[in-house]
Amino acid sequence: MQALKLFLLFSFWINQSNHVNAQLGAEHAGKASFYAKFFKGKKTACGERFSNKAMTAAHRTLPFNTMIEVTNLANDKTVVVRVTDRGPYAKGRVLDLSRAAAHQLDFINRGETKVKIRVVGMQGMIFLGRNDLMTDVGEIIEATVQPALQRQ
Repeated sequence: MQALKLFLLFSFWINQSNHVNAQLGAEHAGKASFYAKFFKGKKTACGERFSNKAMTAAHRTLPFNTMIEVTNLANDKTVVVRVTDRGPYAKGRVLDLSRAAAHQLDFINRGETKVKIRVVGMQGMIFLGRNDLMTDVGEIIEATVQPALQRQ
């Protein structure tokens, strides 16, 4: 029984340390890659058929249908994708993108790149624009208002 308690506690700790905040505006960084052509038509973890033409991604912990803005840190190109799958399972990677998303981020020839990920929506809808900020009570404040607020 003691071993089971330790296992559950350890599992909870590992899960919490790997958990990525799914709140709007939450950001983190890491390496991204893209799906091989082999996965075309296969079912994703959410039950959809995978298409390399769709703007989708695999993430280990973000809920399905979370909308994330992905920025390639090598060239500052940005794309918004929807989480439809789990993964990647390659060590050191935080995101697998469809080929269409990787093409827009311009890293097809490199195979992987460092990215910044920002949660911008839920259930397939985008709530935060690139220049929007969110307050702790969930109000969206446009960035153009921010300088006026800082002077007060």
